Amino acid sequence: MNQTQQAEAPAEGSDAIQRRQRWMHALALAETGALASAWANWTPQPEVEAIRGPEAGLVMVRSRIDAGGNKFNLGEATVVRATVRLHGAPLAADVLGTSYLLGTDLEHARLAAIFDGLLADETLRERVLAEVIAPLELEQAERDAARRADARATLVDFFTVSREHE
Repeated sequence: MNQTQQAEAPAEGSDAIQRRQRWMHALALAETGALASAWANWTPQPEVEAIRGPEAGLVMVRSRIDAGGNKFNLGEATVVRATVRLHGAPLAADVLGTSYLLGTDLEHARLAAIFDGLLADETLRERVLAEVIAPLELEQAERDAARRADARATLVDFFTVSREHE
């Protein structure tokens, strides 16, 4: 491997990690009903075999004093996880899908793992991105904008309040 290939290799791996983080973020924040609807409308559906879970458990959340000091245990958080194997048409080969989500919604974890598995298949990735991930990201952006608008409506301009009392 020459120096150019060595310099490009970490960037390619980093780009793949960022893409996967993006779609897993969309799946984690999605409404369970939206994922269930997307799965119900997916044709042809591959066979789904549960490898692990879905199951609920606890993880310890750790933090640092002043974001860089000593570590301490902040508390526990409930998480669900699932791992599935997808096989059969329309997949090119067997694939695994995994999800870890905050909360207790086992069905959400199962569906997120299924779509993670579909995204792992290169022949289906673009379809999943277009039909599932893009609409989920759009819906999440709209929800975020509505929340920001609600928060903005409660903003108080203290400079103006102090001038009114003079």
